[in-house]
Amino acid sequence: MIKVSDIAKNKVVELMNEDGYSATTDYVRVGVKSGGCSGLSYDLQFDKEQQEGDKVFEDNGVKIIVDKKSFLYLIGTTLEYSGGLNGTGFVFNNPNASRTCGCGESFSL
Repeated sequence: MIKVSDIAKNKVVELMNEDGYSATTDYVRVGVKSGGCSGLSYDLQFDKEQQEGDKVFEDNGVKIIVDKKSFLYLIGTTLEYSGGLNGTGFVFNNPNASRTCGCGESFSL
């Protein structure tokens, strides 16, 4: 399961509305892809449809879909949002990551 903090939920709803998506019917697609300075990087986008093999979760009023391959890397992750001096954006608090880069956008196991 992937959890969503209150601050991240508010930002997700705001951005979905700006992009023509609805937080009540559409999804946040979270994935992992090769790349980044630590080997793997996070991918986050909005989606209107599930694909075959997707895992579907709902936490804090946000519907999340994760492809089967990415799910193994993301079990127990919390999606957070940071608006601090070090930069703004979504942050993945991933207990499976053994190493993360300084920006927090990539990781390794």
